[in-house]
Amino acid sequence: MDNRPIGFFDSGLGGLTCIPYLMNTLPNERIVYFGDTARTPYGSKAIDTIKNFASEITDFLAKEDVKMIVIACNTVSSTCLNELQERHPDIPILGIISPAARRVSEKCTAKNRIGIIGTKVTIGSGAYKKEILGETSGLDIYEWPCPVFVPLIEEGIIENDIMDLSIKYYLEHFLKYNLIDTLVLGCTHYPLIRKNIEKLYPNLDIIDPSEEVISAIDECLSNRDIYSSVSQGSNTFYASDLSENFVNMINRIFKNTGFTVAFKSFDIT
Repeated sequence: MDNRPIGFFDSGLGGLTCIPYLMNTLPNERIVYFGDTARTPYGSKAIDTIKNFASEITDFLAKEDVKMIVIACNTVSSTCLNELQERHPDIPILGIISPAARRVSEKCTAKNRIGIIGTKVTIGSGAYKKEILGETSGLDIYEWPCPVFVPLIEEGIIENDIMDLSIKYYLEHFLKYNLIDTLVLGCTHYPLIRKNIEKLYPNLDIIDPSEEVISAIDECLSNRDIYSSVSQGSNTFYASDLSENFVNMINRIFKNTGFTVAFKSFDIT
């Protein structure tokens, strides 16, 4: 048993979409989360910049004495997971892509046409396609970057016509031309617009990596025998910019109880 918290981080508030799934599955676990809201989005930045930011954040979480780190960011998972694991060999560090790829391989056959949407960096890396085909060869996979989604979500522009028009702009031709029937939300921000996507394209089967990563967390905790024995202490959420949307999202998850919000800045710009 190990009652230390689990560390999560993302470029902004998107990684918070993992937390409700964790709470439902592993209610005894405590969380230390870092959202790099001052420097989001990562998906259009240079890879070396992303690596610097991610190294900085994992170092910070390690100092917070977390027992595990979950990279709740597809862009970071697709660019520097191995480097972060080598940087902190004593802390299990999980990416978010492999669990979702495993789910796709379990669920889909050669009859399916699978779409992956994400940031420019995630799509450019080809990480999802590589992981999925490593699990099951012969699947039809199509990838498409949707760079404007993250900035709109970070600004809270979700339940309105602007977001719906943006979704149609990026997805209408992509889905119809490639006859997509299964869509992977390859960015942890995208579950926040899942209802919008489902409303516009009700026949899509959607796979959410924010949900799928929980099984990998559970497996790691079990293999290392580091489950928390009791639910104790509050959850802590750090951000490099305490935006109203970030705080509101946490309030929505925890209903105004059981957490601390704190500011943490870094020197890298």
